[in-house]
Amino acid sequence: MRTGLIAEKLGMTRVLSPQGEHIPVTLLKVDACQVTDVKTEEKHGYNAVQIGVGVIKAKKVSKPVRDGFAKKKIEPKRVLKEFRVAQDALLELGAQISVDHFVPGQYVDVTGASVGKGFAGVMKRHNFGGLRASHGVSITHRSHGSTGQRQDPGRVFKGKKMAGHLGCEQITTQNLQIFSTDVDKGLIFVRGNVPGGEGSYVVIKDAIKKVRPESAPYPASLLVKKEASAKAEKASTSKETEEVKSVEVETPTETTE
Repeated sequence: MRTGLIAEKLGMTRVLSPQGEHIPVTLLKVDACQVTDVKTEEKHGYNAVQIGVGVIKAKKVSKPVRDGFAKKKIEPKRVLKEFRVAQDALLELGAQISVDHFVPGQYVDVTGASVGKGFAGVMKRHNFGGLRASHGVSITHRSHGSTGQRQDPGRVFKGKKMAGHLGCEQITTQNLQIFSTDVDKGLIFVRGNVPGGEGSYVVIKDAIKKVRPESAPYPASLLVKKEASAKAEKASTSKETEEVKSVEVETPTETTE
C-alpha cells in the first residue's frame, strides 16, 4: 500500500483516441505535492505519510503550524492529507512526488466534495415523484405530502426524507482510469468525471478493487531523483563533448625525398 496524491480539478475536456473516438477526460493539476510529515509505527503506532500541496502565505496560518513547517524547512501548504502506507512505502521528509506516480491505464479512486446546490426540495434531493397535477391539489405539486402519523406516535421520525441542503458532501468515485500524464506541466488526465467543482482539491489513490499495475513506481515516483538523474546525464554528456574537443586530430605530413 503506497501513498496517494492531492490534485486541483481544472475542468473537463475531450481527447481523441488512435481509433478516432472522443474520450471525455478530467484535468487534474498537481502543484508541488510534497511530503510534509512522516509517521512510523515505533513512534506513532502506525505508518503514514502526510502530503501537502499549494502554497499559502505564512501570515494566514496559525503560529504553531507555522513553527512546525519552519522546523521541517518546508513552506506552509494550503491542503494537507494523510495516507496510510506500508512500512516499506515510507518516504523522506520534503520529498516531492511527480504526476507519473500513476501510469496510463491504471485504475484509481478519486475522493472530493460534491458541488453544493443549496436548499433543495424532495423531488430534486430524493427523486420524489411529486403530487398529482389535478385541480384538487392546488399548487402543491412538488411538495412531499404528509410527514407524520396519528396521535401514536404523534411525531416525525428522525432521518425522514424531506427538503434540505443538497450537495457539498464527500464522495468517492471508484475505478476511474488514468488516460495519460504530463510530467512537465504536472497534469493528470482521468477518463470520466470526478466529484467537485473547478478549483477544488481532490484526493487520488490506487483503486482498492483493482490490482495495481507492475509498471507503477513503488513506493513513489519522486521528482527530486528525476532532476538529479537529468543533471547527472547532462553533466556526463557535456564531459564527453569536452573530451571529444580536447582530442587532437593528427594529420599526415608529406615528405619529399
